[in-house]
Amino acid sequence: MTTRMFEKFTTLTLISVLVVSVFAGCSSSTESGAEAAKEKKQQPIIVQGPMPIEAEEFAGKLDDVKEEKSGSFVFYKGTLDGYPVIVTKTGKGMENTAAATAVAIEKYDPIAIINQGTSGGHDPELHVFDIVLGERTVNLGSLKTPNKEKGEGIHPTEWIPMDLMASEGSAGEDPDAENIRYFEGDKDLLAAAHAVKDTYTKGKIVNGTIGSADVWNNEVDRINWFHKNFGSSVEEMEGAAGAQIAKAYDVPFLGIRVLSNNKVNDGEYNPDTAEANQEYVYEVVKQYISMTTEK
Repeated sequence: MTTRMFEKFTTLTLISVLVVSVFAGCSSSTESGAEAAKEKKQQPIIVQGPMPIEAEEFAGKLDDVKEEKSGSFVFYKGTLDGYPVIVTKTGKGMENTAAATAVAIEKYDPIAIINQGTSGGHDPELHVFDIVLGERTVNLGSLKTPNKEKGEGIHPTEWIPMDLMASEGSAGEDPDAENIRYFEGDKDLLAAAHAVKDTYTKGKIVNGTIGSADVWNNEVDRINWFHKNFGSSVEEMEGAAGAQIAKAYDVPFLGIRVLSNNKVNDGEYNPDTAEANQEYVYEVVKQYISMTTEK
């Protein structure tokens, strides 16, 4: 081989190596970009629980958990079957839940929110350990009283619903606001919940109406009044606030509540219901992840 031929061969070899390297680099960049895009598309699922007993059991089931705080709200960030899931300990009550829901949506851009925990029964056909899927959620504390003068007494059975979202004007003066506002549960989340019903053996699972308010009702006649007039299956103190904020951001939402007691049929309080509910919700989330990643 002459010197000139050797130099030409060497030059071609170098060019080939550079071309291969460039394509390899492009391929690597493309794969990295695809992985990054995939991660970006995986919006987390938020699972809410008011108290430690209603949140920490679920958080303990996640992998690679990291704890974050915002105000008094705690977020346990982890994964389930490789998919991002965040358990939020919201604290009790409507105000806490509304704020925790807004913070979670702004910070984490979730694909869906499940509000779960314990509740008191309103339906005499439901018993402790039964679970209600929130086909509807309603605020039982948004009420308007009739006009009564001094000495005419208090008449709670005459109170009427007040829909605070009916208009931007005064709800007290707008006749359109004198209606019950129901927040519908997301159909895909409901489908996931029904798909794994057979995994729960401690009670029955039904669609129903979850009622919420910053009121703890122990008067059976009052409970029966809500059940008759609002269709409430159970009551708790958080769900409707989470549903309202989720609707404002157009985030799919579902309430899942287990009966921890039921005064209308003498069902005594059992704290073990909180763990049982989280075990079922765990299966619901796994099913929803499967449905979401298959799309």
